Parts: sequence; structure tokens; C-alpha cells
Amino acid sequence: MQATIDLRSDTVTRPTAAMRAAMAAAEVGDDVYREDPTVRALEERVAELTGKEAALFVPSGTMGNQIALLCHTQRGDEVIVGEGAHCAFYESGAAPAWSGVQFAFAGRGGLFTAADVEDAIKPPQYYLPRTRLVAIENTHNRAGGRVFPQEDVLAIASVARAHGLALHLDGARLWNAAVAAGRTPAELAAPFDTVSVCFSKGLGAPVGSALCGSADVVRAALRFRKMLGGGMRQAGVLAAAALYALAHHQGRIAEDHEAARAIARAMRAAALHAAAPATIEEPETNILYIETPGIPAERLVEAARRRGVLVGATGRSAVRAVTHLDLAPEQVAPAASALAEALAEVLAQPRDRGAEGARA
Repeated sequence: MQATIDLRSDTVTRPTAAMRAAMAAAEVGDDVYREDPTVRALEERVAELTGKEAALFVPSGTMGNQIALLCHTQRGDEVIVGEGAHCAFYESGAAPAWSGVQFAFAGRGGLFTAADVEDAIKPPQYYLPRTRLVAIENTHNRAGGRVFPQEDVLAIASVARAHGLALHLDGARLWNAAVAAGRTPAELAAPFDTVSVCFSKGLGAPVGSALCGSADVVRAALRFRKMLGGGMRQAGVLAAAALYALAHHQGRIAEDHEAARAIARAMRAAALHAAAPATIEEPETNILYIETPGIPAERLVEAARRRGVLVGATGRSAVRAVTHLDLAPEQVAPAASALAEALAEVLAQPRDRGAEGARA
């Protein structure tokens, strides 16, 4: 029976045997009492890697982002983000529900500039929402895993500081951004007051994220974590997986980026002489988007599934494939071939004028 290759997300990875051994051997304590030594070791390590004073282990990236919003804003405030930002698009409406904030969208396609921030900041009138925070996602998921240019980050930070705004980095895939940009995570995180990072995507750990910032912010975050139900007890078994991933899996992330580019090349070749158009973006990191205007995304998803590859629809005619730790090197070529065949099949089918390619 043909083995399924799952490219729906880099969250589908499973712990390696060595990671499971590290989890089994973890020294643990009650982390609500702040007595789990493995959790504390992870927090110290990730604070060091991001160049921040302190860090807090949280169950998910969503919780990390939402705690950051709670730390930086008050009810009725406004947060500037890019189009399709995870904290506005994929977190179940948590920001207005828990923090009472609303979003102002800057730029196009997920990225934005300092000028876009200037345009989005509300004047200080009592009848307007108070602009309080700028949040940047790096890499940006719905923009196709794009790396936010650091020159733009620095310019945005300068504008934000001039207006008294705080800065948060949604760095769920910061490890991928650092590899692609040839910079350290700390360098990319330096302009921000807080940064959330994820261990269960490119690093391949089963659970967990961290929110990093000043000691004062992390003390406030600890209380918010408990409020949101994120206080865990013997969480060292999870922290041990994250520590193992940081030590052993950061160095191989470039392999995921190259695998995504190989798949993109095969799919572009398949689309080259097709009767219907398709857009296959060149991946900057491990996320590949395929857009087939006029052809419903589910057709490509199903055609790929029949060939043993799982991908996900992210719009009416947009499909995402994500490479990751569990995609073995010997699976890259078969995955690329299967997806190229699937794309050729759907591009030969009649178009549906109701289908669109917009992701956000």
C-alpha cells in the first residue's frame, strides 16, 4: 500500500525516537509552583536564543500571541497587523474576545512598511480607538512563508517608538526566518518588546511555544497564562522535547526549504504548457502556495490525495503544501511528482468562474 505523504502543515510531525527518549528521561516538577527544572531550563535557553531577558513556556502559539496582546493593550485598543495575520485570522476571534482589541490591517499580502504603519495609526482623539501595538508575523504563513525584510522591521520599529507603540513578533516560524535570512533569531527579535516562538512546527516537537520579553512582561504573562488555562504541572516532559528540538533540529531546517523549492519546480514545469493558468510561488522557506484561478482548490487537494499526498485548501482556489521534519529526503521527489501530476490533471479540467485565488 502506498504510504501517505502529509504536507498539510509542519504541525503534523511526530517526535523522533531520540526525542521520545529525552521526554521519558526528563526531570519534572510542578510548573504552576515554578518547580519544574526542565521547563525552567527551556525558558532560559529560549530567552537566550531570542536575546530577551526572560521567557514563559505556553501550550500553544495562539496562547503566546494572546498573552502578548493582554500584556500590551487595554480593551478598546487597536493593533496594527498585516493582511492574513495569524493572530487575527487563525485564533478563533480570541483577540476581541479576551483582550477587547480590534485590528487595523496595514500593507498588502501580509507584509507592510513604516509608511503603512504611519497611515494606520489613529490620531489621539477620544472618539477613536487608541493605536497601541504593532504585531509582525515572521515568517508570514498566509503570505507563503515569506520572511519579513529586516530593513522594514527596523523602520517600522522606529515609527512605532516615535508614536509610543509597543511591538510584538509572532515568530511561530522564526527559526525558518532566521535560516532563510542568514541571521540569528536574536537579531530578528531585537526590535520587539515581546516575541512568541513555536517548537511544534519547523522544530518538530509535539507541543509548545514560548513568549519572550522583559522580566516584568513575563511576570505579567505568567498570571495571564494561568487565567487562560495554560498553567501545566509536570510539563517538563514537553519542555524536554522542545529542548531536544532546539539542540538537534535547528540545523536541518534548510533541508525543508530546499524540499519546498524542489516541489515548486516540478509543479511549475507541469503548469508551463497547461491550458489553464496556475501560480506556483517560489518558496522563501518551507511553505508553498499554489493558486489555480477558476479551479476550486478541493479539486487539487483530492487529485493529490489520490496520489498519496495530503495538502490543504486555504482559499477557493489556493492550496498550501508545507515541508517538514517528517518528509524524508527520499520522499521529496515522489511528492513533487505526485503534486505535479495532480496539478496537470486539474488544469486540464473545465474552469469554475466562481472560484477565486485570494487567500486573505
